[in-house]
Amino acid sequence: MCETGDSAGGAHDDQSGSDDDNGALDNTFSALLEDSAEDLYEHAPCGYLSTLMDGTIAKINTTLLDWLGYHRDDLIGRRRFSDLLTVGGRMYNETHIAPILSMHGEVGGLALELKTADGVRLPVLVTSVVKTGTDGTAQLIRTTIFDARERRAYEQELLRARREADAERDKARAFAAILQRTLLPPVLSAVDGMEVAAYYHPASADQVGGDFYDLFPLADDTWGFFLGDVSGKGAAAAAVTSLARYTLRAAAVRDPSPVAVLGTLNAVLNHEYHGTDPRYCTVAYGSLVPDTRGATITLATGGHLPPVLIRADGTAELVETPGGMLVGALPDARFASTEIHLAPGDTLLLYSDGLTEARTHRRTRYSEEQLRDFAATLAPTTAPALVAAVQDLLAGFEDGVDDDTALLALSIPASGDDQP
Repeated sequence: MCETGDSAGGAHDDQSGSDDDNGALDNTFSALLEDSAEDLYEHAPCGYLSTLMDGTIAKINTTLLDWLGYHRDDLIGRRRFSDLLTVGGRMYNETHIAPILSMHGEVGGLALELKTADGVRLPVLVTSVVKTGTDGTAQLIRTTIFDARERRAYEQELLRARREADAERDKARAFAAILQRTLLPPVLSAVDGMEVAAYYHPASADQVGGDFYDLFPLADDTWGFFLGDVSGKGAAAAAVTSLARYTLRAAAVRDPSPVAVLGTLNAVLNHEYHGTDPRYCTVAYGSLVPDTRGATITLATGGHLPPVLIRADGTAELVETPGGMLVGALPDARFASTEIHLAPGDTLLLYSDGLTEARTHRRTRYSEEQLRDFAATLAPTTAPALVAAVQDLLAGFEDGVDDDTALLALSIPASGDDQP
């Protein structure tokens, strides 16, 4: 019985406490409800303004007066809403706000600037509604005004940060463009009895790509040429690209054999980049010897895509060099070479995988076989014409090109063409 009585007493105490809490809450609400409508209007956290249809100020709350620094008698019946605006705001009011209010009866979220009594600009957000009488006649315009100074400061800070970011991006792009130019020959060397052309398509203006190419003279009327693609992008890839390009040229002077040249580059890259930061590249390297019937090319590839050979008779084929491994990936990489002869009207195209990994409008990968078939439709062609056609092909892929693309084409003018 005692336990039951204690339990009942505890429940009674709990109920009393709850009643006290409810009473305190009711008192709080009652105090809030005792606020007069006039006080709520005058000291609202936003500005209130009522004007006649011609803009004459008929009523204004204390909050807005304090923001502007005016006395009530300075404005009511003496000034119009447009008098509180800047010159630009007045023009906007006449050409946009007034006509919209006349047609639709309301306008909201307008960013304007008011002029305070001492001439300071006050950024605000304005919403206006036309009040009509029972007969539908417009009587006055009610306007709510919010202080937008903090918002303006925030927007200006964002704008400043954006300008700084844009300036930094422009600097980075300029640096990337300059660095990219140093990794490519400014002009291709001229080879007697041949036409040559090249093109570089950067996928991004912000990063330096790893694609490279070159054509240069060697002894005994022999020319060396190459096109390659380094793994990765940015400054690290640029360093490897520079090393690969100059190593290939130096190695070709020592021993012009394409297999030996790739072997030297493989040894250098494997020695310089190994362990936790391996770097490698794919390369197609060839030696070129012009003759009376065209030119003989000895070609070796290290993990690179097969060049396309376009014959004067309208056929095209992929030049395979089986056994060519990635350059720099393994210390004992093996390379193989093949020999082809360019006759009058024949063209050889070297390219990087930015082209054959591009996505068509069907979002499918553009393959080496599609490139071969496309090139065949151009036969017989010349190096400049072929590069221009492939350049247009790349442009047609639009955003389907995700990687940089390098092109290098060599051709023998068709019989009867003017010789260079």
